[in-house]
Order: sequence, then structure tokens, then C-alpha cells
Amino acid sequence: MRAPPAPTPSRPLDVLWQATAIIWVILGGEGLAAVLALAPGLEGERLVYFGLASLWVQWTALLTLAVLYLLRRPLNRLRPPQVAAIALAIGLAMCWLITLVVRTYLGPGDPARPVDWLGLAWHVSGITLTVGLLGLAAFHNHWKGRLAAVRAKQAELEALQARIRPHFLFNTLNTGAALVHARPEEAEQLLLDLADLFRAALSGPSELPLREELGLARRYLEIERLRFGDRLAVAWDLPEPLPEVQVPTLSIQPLVENAIRHGIEPSPTGGRLDVRVSRGKGEVRVVVSNDLPGPGMRPAAGHQVGLASARERIEALSEGRGRLETKVEGGRYVATITLPDAP
Repeated sequence: MRAPPAPTPSRPLDVLWQATAIIWVILGGEGLAAVLALAPGLEGERLVYFGLASLWVQWTALLTLAVLYLLRRPLNRLRPPQVAAIALAIGLAMCWLITLVVRTYLGPGDPARPVDWLGLAWHVSGITLTVGLLGLAAFHNHWKGRLAAVRAKQAELEALQARIRPHFLFNTLNTGAALVHARPEEAEQLLLDLADLFRAALSGPSELPLREELGLARRYLEIERLRFGDRLAVAWDLPEPLPEVQVPTLSIQPLVENAIRHGIEPSPTGGRLDVRVSRGKGEVRVVVSNDLPGPGMRPAAGHQVGLASARERIEALSEGRGRLETKVEGGRYVATITLPDAP
């Protein structure tokens, strides 16, 4: 049986559209303008020069980001070296465009002190090319670090799966053995659901459409309902059609497993588990909530490894735009996955 493939994060250019990346571009541009204004041998008022350099740098950087955003679909189909070359070419083109606009706006200027616009354009082009190469190097290192982080989370998930499979497998097989003679059809369905879960855990992709991931959670709950009987009540609240978003494989199932292990199993009367999917502005929310054991009943001890792994993989594979939050509200434990909606 082959090992699961390495996870693939979202497209590299998507990092540039995040608020933190744009803020860093702006701050880096201000830093470059400050360096140019403080350079030795500069004639004239340095504060005025800083303002002009800042305006030039920011317009070049932000216009380059805007053009890259408009071209993001065709660029995402190219190889990284090609994208880097195109990004540099766009930056240089924006630099020359700004030079032309400033030249047109200011006119010929003072005849006594003519401006060498061609020399100025070559000067700022050299600065743009140098800063662009440094930016590409920083981005390359950031992306390599992101890939390493995602692979590390996948390795952590595989170690987690290796540890929890025997416990779940033994419980399921015991339930199946008890059903073989009394309810053979249910025992057969249990084994089919178990096969689907293990296929996803052992050889499935690192990401799945939300519909398929919810299907795995549903199969898990069908298995557990055979074990708990009337003690487990499950309610689904899903929109139709479901949002077309990708989620890390086995990221919702651990939430369902935690809900049963720490909320339903310790209670003699069981409880209710709800799975709800909703759509907001630019995001999709998956909420798993469950009843907590009554007063005086202690929930099963847990190491929270499954929850932490799901949280970190969601954040890693969504480039920090997704998150997993948990809270206790109204006597219920609520876990919420928030994912960026598909454009």
C-alpha cells in the first residue's frame, strides 16, 4: 500500500494577496525610500527626496502587485522561474510607466536645470531590478519554508494516524463481530465504511473537496452509531449545494471523534452531535458541536494531538487564511473550522 502523497499548499502567488504581505511590501518600500534619502552625496532637501522616492517606490510596487493579481490565472499555470521573470519585467515596466507619467505631468521643467529623464529612468530601473531580485530571493526562501512546514504537518498526521488506528480498529471490529449474526446487513455496511475511512487515511490525497471530507465524517459516525445505539443522536445542517472548497484530508473527522470520545462516551445517557456548514462573506464555516457530560461526570482524558494536528494543517494548507477555533458555549463544546471561500 503506497504512502500518502506529500501535501500541496495553495498556489505560491496567493501569498501576495494576503494583508500581511501587502503591509510588508509597503513597509519595505518606505525603508527603501529612507535608505535612498539618507545616501551620502545627495543634494537638496532630504525630506523632500524621501517623499518623492516613497511615492515612486510605492506606486511601482503596488501597481506591480495589481498587474500580477489580474494575471494570476495564467501565471499560476507557469513554472516558478517563468513567473519570477515575468514579475521582474512587470516591475520594470511599471517603473518606466511612472517615469513617463511624471515626465508628462512636470513638463520640460526649468531650462536652467534640465532633468535627465532618460538617466533617471535607468537609475530607478537599476534600483527596481536589484530590489526585485532581493524580493524574489526572500519569497523563494519563504515558500521553501512553507513547503517544509506543510510536509512536517503531514508527517505529524501520519504518526498520529499510526497511533490511533489500532484503538478505533479494535472497537469497530468488535462491533462488527457482535452484528454478524444478529444484523448481517449492518455488519456489512460497517466494514464498507471502515474500508473507506482507511483508504482515505492510508493512501488518499492530502486535500479533499468539502463534500468528500464530510462523507468520511458521516461514515465514521455511522460506525459509531452502531456502537452507541440510541445514546448517540446526530443532526446534519448542510446547504445544497455544498461550497466548492478544498479541506485537508481527515480534518473534520478528528473533531467528530473528539466530540464522541470526550462528550458522548462519558455520559450514561449519551448526547447529541451537530454538524453544520454555513457560508459567510468570503469564507465557509464548518461547525461541529456536542453535548458535554453532566455535572460530576469527567470527560475522557485526551492529549489533544488530533485537534492540534487538524488546526495546524488547516492553517498551513490555507496559507494562514483558515483557522480552527474551539469554545464551550451553553453547555456544549463547539469546534469551528473557517476556510477561505473559492473565488
